[in-house]
Order: sequence, then structure tokens, then C-alpha cells
Amino acid sequence: FAQITAEESEDELSSREERGDARLSERDAAEGSKGAVTEETKGDGQRDGEEAEQPDQTPMLSNKPRKKKKKRKTKKTSAGETLEDNDLEDIDSLLEKIEDTNGLLQQTQSGIIADSRPLLYIEHRNLNPENELKRYFGARAVLGDQRQRQRQCVRGTWLTTPQSTWPRYTRTGIVMELVDTKGGVQYFTFEHHRKYQEVQLKFLENVETMDPNSVVPLLQALEPYHVDSLLLLSDVCRMQEDQEMARELVEQALYSLECSFHPLFSLTSGTCRLDYRRPENRSFFLALFKHLMLLEKRGCPRTALEFCKLILSLDPENDPLCVLLLIDFLSLRAREYTFLTRMFQEVESHRNLSQLPNFAFSVPLAYFFLSQQEERSELEQSQAREKAARLIQLALIMFPSVLMPLLDHCSVQPDARVASHSFFGLNAQISQPPALNQLTSLYVGRTHSLWKDPAVMAWLEPNVHEVLRMVDARDPLVEESEHKRKTLYQSAPRNIYRHIILSEVKEAMAALPLEVTSQPVMGYDPLPPLDSIVSYTRPERTNRPSNESTLSLFFRSLLPNFNLQGDIRHERDEEAGAGQDLNQGVNRLMAAMRDMLANIQFQEPPRDDNPEGDGDWD
Repeated sequence: FAQITAEESEDELSSREERGDARLSERDAAEGSKGAVTEETKGDGQRDGEEAEQPDQTPMLSNKPRKKKKKRKTKKTSAGETLEDNDLEDIDSLLEKIEDTNGLLQQTQSGIIADSRPLLYIEHRNLNPENELKRYFGARAVLGDQRQRQRQCVRGTWLTTPQSTWPRYTRTGIVMELVDTKGGVQYFTFEHHRKYQEVQLKFLENVETMDPNSVVPLLQALEPYHVDSLLLLSDVCRMQEDQEMARELVEQALYSLECSFHPLFSLTSGTCRLDYRRPENRSFFLALFKHLMLLEKRGCPRTALEFCKLILSLDPENDPLCVLLLIDFLSLRAREYTFLTRMFQEVESHRNLSQLPNFAFSVPLAYFFLSQQEERSELEQSQAREKAARLIQLALIMFPSVLMPLLDHCSVQPDARVASHSFFGLNAQISQPPALNQLTSLYVGRTHSLWKDPAVMAWLEPNVHEVLRMVDARDPLVEESEHKRKTLYQSAPRNIYRHIILSEVKEAMAALPLEVTSQPVMGYDPLPPLDSIVSYTRPERTNRPSNESTLSLFFRSLLPNFNLQGDIRHERDEEAGAGQDLNQGVNRLMAAMRDMLANIQFQEPPRDDNPEGDGDWD
């Protein structure tokens, strides 16, 4: 994939902020003589006349009535653009400065910003992909003429931005309840009311019967915001390479769940937990994961990283979707090198992150990138280079099977000494336990593009030779690492298998064991926990389908163990037509779904006098 530049240069940022400060200062000087107070902007409640030199001051409450200013006529520039459009980007930059100042950021002697906030602190602005795209392309390129329409009557949400074409939200029957509070941590759970339970049972029945015409009518007639149906149809769209519709369906699922939040449930506190063992909670985890994967493919790695942190904060001890295998990649893609190194330092002592191949290799890569930043002092650059060299050598000694596949994916030919040495040879890959093979395959398949930089390869080469010198010298660390590989990676936990299935990295999926690939796996609930807490069940069906439909084949084709020729127990002439029937069934499903989304009509919600105010979360 083509990587989008994730940061602007300091000169561009400073010049933009200086222009914004100068424009606001001129406006204050022109209007100060009239004795008018600052005017509130529409939509986000930010004051236009607020001085840029004091972004960290909190507004003072006063009993005096505000004086209203007369509206100024919009002046157009020679290019036909309005000053209001130009000011929007300046206001966005000021909002970022205000949020950074309120976030307990500290500046070091070299000018580098050190973050003293909690590790998994969630920033509201980073949950909106439009904010990231605006940093790349500007506000006008992203929003265009829809800027004013998007500020109309819309319920304030954090996870998604509701679209005018979506169904009007009504109570779906999903609620969130506070279960317990222990040690300052609040435990919540989603619950399904009777109405939603009936829809859920109907959905499970349709999935089992695999009727191609049953899933879309379920959304259209019974419940347009049924979460599992939306997630399932999103997978169908994604497999058909309709990324836009897949993303919209996942966003609708998140919107439905967010509207059901408990008033005390906070996305930013880091103290709210959800139990993945409860099926009602799994939909939220899976919707967040699918959303961040689509965001990363869209070119919004910073937003995807924020959602990854959110998933981890919901259950940091168990990590049911094993996002620890992904967060390093997103940090590198988003150029959040300081966050990755900080996470490694704070979590390594009690989670042994260095025993995961992705952290073992990504953390030294982050230190290398930090050593290349010119704004850092020479001492900090030198310290980063030393840490990068030491950690990458430890990673190569602990996981020698990563090097050759990584170089192969990067189309790099190793020199004769490396290619002929047995330590990095084929035996290193064959002799490693299957569980370790899954982790290394996942890392190489996911992050190899980050290692293609010639500067990275030039840094890696001398460290590889240093490792070979240690191997030839029979360094005790080499033998100790070999013993760890044989004892620590006997079998992978279930959450790693679940992560591999959801990630769809082909190198890792090919390494899944038979115990996983031989059991049915559905995208709306892959590999449910063995100790699930089930609150309601559906009655057993007496008549089970005698054979599989085309939609059944399609759903099962999403699984890593799918084998069309081996699974269809029919004659050869029937096997020849199975693929064509499958495509026709999927195409009919896609056509019905697009027709539903295009033709369904919804009533406009009544306008609220305070659209940005706190709404009823019931």
C-alpha cells in the first residue's frame, strides 16, 4: 500500500499557526473598540475571538448576560473562497493546541514533547478519521460543500459520524448495565431486551439455514440496526471489494451500540471494562476491530491506533482479540514511535512483551526512527541508536526465523555469509514450535512493508553480522534463547487464533493448526470463549438442513480451512457448477443489499434546539 505522509513539517505547521494567530489578532483589534464580547461559532462551540496566546485557559462563568454582535457579511477572496473556509483550518489547529495543553504535555530541553497522560488515554479528536485526513489534505478537500450540512441536527457521538442516509435511530432493545465496581474499575455489560432477543434468534436461524434472501429482509423489516447482521453483511461487502459499503455498515453497528451506552460508561477514562465471555459484549469488540482494520486500509493509521487502544482498554488483562499483536504495527504506521517505546517500557515488566516477535522487532525499529529525527539532541539520537542496536540483536537471537522471510518479502538478497549460515537458515524455521511459527508468520506478513526502506536495511545489516559473531563465539545468550523457544511456545492461546482469523493475514492463516481449521468459524463470532456466559439460548431445531446452499458455501469460504472440492459431497458434475452457483448467490445478496440501502426511505428526525447537547442514551 502507498503510505500517506502522516506529518507535516514543523515549518508548515508553525507558519499555519502564525497565520491563524495573526488573523485572530487582527480581528480582535478591529472589534475590541466596539466593546463586543467574543462570538461563539456554530457547531463546535469554540469562540472565534479567543486569544491564541492563551489556549490553556478555562472559560470563566459569569452571571452577566452576553452581548450579541452583529453578523458580518462573508467576504470572498480573489479565488472565490470565503474567509470562513480559510479560518476553519486555523481553528482546527487551535483546537489541537488547546487539547494538547489540557493533556498534561511536558516539553524536554531538546524541544521534544513528553506525554504524562495515562498510556491508553483516548483522545476524542483521534477517533474521527476526518481529522486525520484533514491534516493530510486540508479541510476543504475532505469536507467540501458538505461542511455545513454535517453540522445540522446530529446526535453527538464519539465513534462514528451519523449520515443523513442512515435509518432513523429508535430504541433497538440493546441496553448497557453497570454490573460491578471494584478498585475504581467499573464493569459493564450489554443486555438484549425481549424484542432484540427475538431478532437475534431469527438471525441465528437464518445463518444456520443459509437462506440468501433472509439476511437483508431481517434488517429491512425487523431491525435496521441489528448489529450482528450489519457486521455479517459488512464482511460480504468487503469480500466483494466494496470497501465503502463495508465501512458504512460497520459504522452503523457502532452507532447503534454507542447509542446504548450507560451514562457512566466512558471511552477515555480507561477504567471501564466489558467481559468478552458474554455474547452481547462481543459485538462491540468485533465492530471496533473491523472498524480499525478498514480505517488502516483507508490510510488512517492514527485513527486506527486510537481504536486499537480503546479495544485494549476494555479488557487489558485478557485482551480477547489480542490487539497487542497489532498495536505495534499501527504505531509505526502512524509514526507514533514515542508511544510504542513508552508502552514497551511500562508494560514489559509484567507482560513480557519482548517474548512476542512483533514487539521484539518493532520496538528497535521505532528507536531507529527516533534516532533519525533531527529535532532531537545529539545525545538523544545516540541513546536511541544504542537501544535500537541492542534490542534488534536480542530479537534476532531470540527469533532467528524472522530474518530470511522478512528479507524475501522485501525483495532483498542477503550476502553470502548470512545466506550460508545455519543460524538463519531453513532449519531455524523448521525447528521452531508451531505456535511460534504462527506469530512470526503474522508479523512478517503484516509489517514487511515497513522494513523496505533502504536506510532500515542499511541499519539492519551490521546488526545481523554482529549476531552471527555472537553465535560463532558460542555466546551463552544464544543457547538460553534456544531453550526459551522450545519451552515457551508449545501452544497458542485461543485469542491469538481469533486475532489471526480476524486479521486475514494469509501467511499466518496458513499456519493455523488443524484443531482450529476443522471447526466452524463465523465472522460475527469467531472462536467464542470456551467459558462463555450465555444469558439466553434459542430452542433446538428439529429439522436441520440436509445440504448447504450457495450462501453457506460463501460464508464458509471466508474461513481458512475452506476447501470447495473436499467439502462438497456430490458428484463431479455437481462440483463443477458449485462455484458458479456460489457467485450467483453472492451477487443476488449484494444486489438486494444495495437496493435496500438505496431505496429505503426514512423520516427526518425533528430538529432539536440544542443538537450538540447531551442526548438521552436510552
